[in-house]
Amino acid sequence: MAKMTEKKKHKLYSPLSSSASEIQEQLGLYIYPDKEKKVSVLEVKKSENSKVSKINDIDLNKWKEYSDIITDSLWLIGNRDRSGVHTAGLHGNFIPQIPHQAMLRYTKQGDTVLDTFLGSGTTLIECKRLGRNGIGIELLPSLAKKSEELIERELNPYNVVTEVIDGNGCSKKTIQKAKNLLQKKYKRDKVQLIIMHPPYHDIIKFSDHPEDLCNTHTTEEFLEKFSTVVHNSFELLEKKRFLVLVIGDKYNQGEWIPLSFYTMQKVLENGYKLKSIAIKNIVGNRAKRNTEHLWRRRALGGGFYIFKHEYIMFFQKK
Repeated sequence: MAKMTEKKKHKLYSPLSSSASEIQEQLGLYIYPDKEKKVSVLEVKKSENSKVSKINDIDLNKWKEYSDIITDSLWLIGNRDRSGVHTAGLHGNFIPQIPHQAMLRYTKQGDTVLDTFLGSGTTLIECKRLGRNGIGIELLPSLAKKSEELIERELNPYNVVTEVIDGNGCSKKTIQKAKNLLQKKYKRDKVQLIIMHPPYHDIIKFSDHPEDLCNTHTTEEFLEKFSTVVHNSFELLEKKRFLVLVIGDKYNQGEWIPLSFYTMQKVLENGYKLKSIAIKNIVGNRAKRNTEHLWRRRALGGGFYIFKHEYIMFFQKK
């Protein structure tokens, strides 16, 4: 009986009450730091006989020193990075930590990054902070202008070039504009990384623009237009380099719609191979802030699970 009593007193792991640090300790997970100072890749000095790949600046002889680079497939992030000029003003824009990690893993300083769904400029802001050139395509003229103004305010210690193109990734005319810009202003023919964070179909209505992917009438139409963006930008990416797709799923009339896997298939159909998939979770998601109990009640009554994650998919051009 004594042993039974001891077992009852044992504190069970509870995912609803445990803090991020407790989860990390019990499951051995990497928790992306909020305020803790980590050594940046930019601060690590190369070894005398450095072992560096063609796609990044990481010296494998000093691999233990890159404490700020995530290599696990589960990303638990406390809060979005708000340093510099980063802002969460646009509902639905993605967190800076994602392009930050993507650039550290798949580009070198001086490389060029293309974002086909620029939004409020997050990717190009990170380009300036990490010493990468950047091109962003934004469909909405007013948002493109605001993004350009915001990006301009970010410091440029590495003297990189960033440009915002007011246009549509579905249009070959816009892609030609990006190609011309690469040749004339960047003095190169290809980019070394493409980042895509498209609307998750109609979850958030960003505009009334007929070409905005959030206004497509069906999932099939959404996927067709997304596939066109992937196809059009394919020629701009250097061979063997990477495309990073950030996307989540959605519900429609009680059915889970796996947009992430549908869009993954579209990328694969356009000349890429899948390299890896990571799952990202932000503690205290802004969209559900102060409504956790309401969402929990809905989930219990509706037989579904609450969206707390997004997928980060990494593809390599064949």
